[in-house]
Amino acid sequence: MNAMPPVSVIMPVLNEERHLRNSVRHILEQEYGGEMEVVIALGPSMDRTDEIAAELVREDPRVHTVPNPTGRTPAALNAAIKASSHPIVVRVDGHGMLSANYIATAVRLLEETGAQNVGGIMHAEGENDWEHAVAAAMTSKIGVGNAAFHTGGQAGAAETVYLGVFRREALEQQGGYNEEFIRAQDWELNFRIREAGGLIWFSPELRVQYRPRPSVRALAKQYKDYGRWRHVVARYHQGSINLRYLAPPVALCAIAAGVVVGAVLTPWGLVVPAGYLAAIAAGSVPAGKGLSLKARLQIPVALATMHMSWGFGFLTSPRALAKKVIASRRPAVQSASA
Repeated sequence: MNAMPPVSVIMPVLNEERHLRNSVRHILEQEYGGEMEVVIALGPSMDRTDEIAAELVREDPRVHTVPNPTGRTPAALNAAIKASSHPIVVRVDGHGMLSANYIATAVRLLEETGAQNVGGIMHAEGENDWEHAVAAAMTSKIGVGNAAFHTGGQAGAAETVYLGVFRREALEQQGGYNEEFIRAQDWELNFRIREAGGLIWFSPELRVQYRPRPSVRALAKQYKDYGRWRHVVARYHQGSINLRYLAPPVALCAIAAGVVVGAVLTPWGLVVPAGYLAAIAAGSVPAGKGLSLKARLQIPVALATMHMSWGFGFLTSPRALAKKVIASRRPAVQSASA
């Protein structure tokens, strides 16, 4: 029987005192027979993250840390990749909890498919009523459309995947992550890998528990940033936009127009915002199955926050930001054997 290849787990971390220890525990307790190292890239946290990371290093020789003074996710990922050494690179966030056989399954899928990167489902799970509501919204089609890595789907080739388990050679060939992409860096890197002829593979066998943002404000900022950077991606790669991405900004514009028309011209204008509220209220019913009443009542708030913040971020994304990112475009690098 062939020995399992050694793996490097890389973690970009910033202000993760709440989840970091548990996340690392899920890594170290993997049902995997190969050698493993964990490299945590530490941003300038304002909480006890650095202290917890230092404890983890003392407790287990497999855990190491590297500094990430910028605090930016792609810079953290590149620093961790540079500090790691094994042929398989597993990306994990500081609030992600790997399923017990995640790494073993991913390594098997890399071998079976020949892919350069494999990934699976971002399974949101909360720890209180608000987080349960956000998790329900994030795993429902009314919340995120038909995104397979949120709602599940058939295994197959994909444009991008959640987090990712890479062949190191693919990362090094492409020069790592583009650090201009503060968000959407996964999409951009996977785009270059695909452009070079590589395969990105989604499988529902891979599952990562994800902890939602703990407040309305934090969720709004997260989704505003998502929308802002998705518009950058659309400008960076024409033809990558689809109706799912356009739905939030269109809904925001329609609701705003309806409110103005309703206030200034005719009450009929309020049909649009009223219709939207009715739709998310109705969609919250199946999404909230099995949750407490308090959590179910907060699902429409989570849905509206996600939709409106994403739409606002998309509509206000500055063209200058896209121009800066486009100027940093890295052409896909073909392998010598291609």
